[in-house]
Amino acid sequence: MKFSINQNELTAANQECLVVGVHNQPTFEGKLKELDHKFEGYLTQLVKDGDISSKAKKVTKIHTFGKLKTKRVLFVGLGKQKDLTFDTLKESLGVASKALKQMKISSFSVALDTFVSEEMVATDAAHAFMEAFTMSTYEFHGYKKKSNQPEVHVESIEFFTSADSKEVETALHIGSAFGNGVNSARTLVNTPGNLLTSTKLAEYALELAERYNFEVEILDKEEMEHLGMGALLAVNQGSVEPPKMIVLKYNGKDEWKDVIGLVGKGITFDTGGYSIKPKDGIVGMKADMGGAAAVLGAMEIIGEIKPEQNVVAVIPSTDNMVSGSAFKPDDVITSMSGKTIEVLNTDAEGRLALADGMTYAKHQGANYLVDVATLTGGVIIALGEDKTGALTNNEAFFEQVLEASGESGEYIWQLPYTENDKKRVRGSDIADLNNSPGRAGHAIMGGAFVGEFAEGLPWVHLDIAGTATTKGSYELGPKGGTGVMARTLALLVERFVPLEK
Repeated sequence: MKFSINQNELTAANQECLVVGVHNQPTFEGKLKELDHKFEGYLTQLVKDGDISSKAKKVTKIHTFGKLKTKRVLFVGLGKQKDLTFDTLKESLGVASKALKQMKISSFSVALDTFVSEEMVATDAAHAFMEAFTMSTYEFHGYKKKSNQPEVHVESIEFFTSADSKEVETALHIGSAFGNGVNSARTLVNTPGNLLTSTKLAEYALELAERYNFEVEILDKEEMEHLGMGALLAVNQGSVEPPKMIVLKYNGKDEWKDVIGLVGKGITFDTGGYSIKPKDGIVGMKADMGGAAAVLGAMEIIGEIKPEQNVVAVIPSTDNMVSGSAFKPDDVITSMSGKTIEVLNTDAEGRLALADGMTYAKHQGANYLVDVATLTGGVIIALGEDKTGALTNNEAFFEQVLEASGESGEYIWQLPYTENDKKRVRGSDIADLNNSPGRAGHAIMGGAFVGEFAEGLPWVHLDIAGTATTKGSYELGPKGGTGVMARTLALLVERFVPLEK
């Protein structure tokens, strides 16, 4: 998609549609005065009468009947200027973008300055527009027989603004990068497990590495055995698909220091193993690699925006299947860290894969760790399906993650993490740890287990079991994979300030 900057008057817009922001005010002032003049004041009257809505997330389409060069004007309600936030702007623009998609047009213009307020500069509006447009118009076409009807895609967007052209272009590129990273993560989550195996996930990571010049390492089963990755290998025991430990490195500094390790759970399908899931619970388990998708989506954004920060992404990947060779409850396994684990629940497999992922991230020089995983059903019981649960061993590091999530609009809530929680995951008579201390505090127990492998490094755990998918469409996307945490992780990396030692 191409976008261009135009600093002429809005009346020069000559595309199929002109997109205009409308704040809650009785008359058209400033940038819209000339536009209203072309309509002989009728636009002001339409707003007064409520035929053009200024309410946030409401859109109104009118035809110009030759009064402008453009065929239509799409008015986007923004509410009161003082109440306009970055999130509200993105959601309003998401609704508008869906309306534009329904028009099946190939080009349109945007009156960018009409989305500006005292709290919202033109570059923020440009970022918001491209992020919202890219995310809200996403589709996963799936595998249905294709119709003969040709698809119409937006090929170009023209932005009218008086702001600095280069700064606006940069903001448009960044907004597009964030949206595309989310969409890539969504596609990974939506892809069925028989088509997205660990091998295919590794191939996708290789494509990213080639595109952005990341360092890449893909460990196979034999290499994992040599390194003693007994936790990940145990999960893989019942599968005919080989496991992969996927590693991408981004060097944003001259020296490999202050490295953020992003560890994503890459279980491409989860049967639960011998602790098998019920028939209703097993459907949708293709999304159990949502953490891996988030990390890869973040790495795509990082590759585009090129922050001055070092990152290592680590994805332990396998499926969790039932067979004669599968691991069993009561098994004791040895992780890469050397810690032994009593397996009480083979459906608590994600934390086992993450255990070796965390250790290998440290092995690759990570100084800070964030793990992302569709880890527990317990987090949904605790927080619902719109909030990501978090644990941490370092409040200062968590505050930076929290700030990034607030800016991205990906809501997280911190759960308590106490010495009693640590005692429970260490509560095995025959091993260092047990992988399932019971249902009480389930989400906390899952995170606390993973935290045992941070071993003193600042660490944040993000449980996206409720937020990785959605059952219905919303302002910024359709039902299915959400790509949640891709933007938060990228923003964390972009804005990260090393902690004082």
